[in-house]
Amino acid sequence: MNDDTKTDGCGSCCDGNNERKTYRPDKMKSSLIKRLNRIEGQVRGIKGMIEKDAYCDDVLNQIASVQAAMNSVSKLLLESHMKSCLISRIQAGEMEVVDEILKTIEKMMK
Repeated sequence: MNDDTKTDGCGSCCDGNNERKTYRPDKMKSSLIKRLNRIEGQVRGIKGMIEKDAYCDDVLNQIASVQAAMNSVSKLLLESHMKSCLISRIQAGEMEVVDEILKTIEKMMK
């Protein structure tokens, strides 16, 4: 069985014990991890800038860059979630997932 499919009847959003997990294709997982590693490096760079008393505007620009990169990761995950987990749970009659995603989107927009 590969990362793209599950045959236990709960789609890509849970394992056989109904634990909340998402099985992502290896290509997507790798892409997300690479992005997060870059962001982690950017954050370490910002810390170094603070330690070296870098000019505030330069630090703020780097922070804005990290925030934009995190927003990009969020959008990719949201799209994937809506196209897989959300659809499969609605098809399974789990309408509470709509309220769950609305709360998540509200948090993302703050």
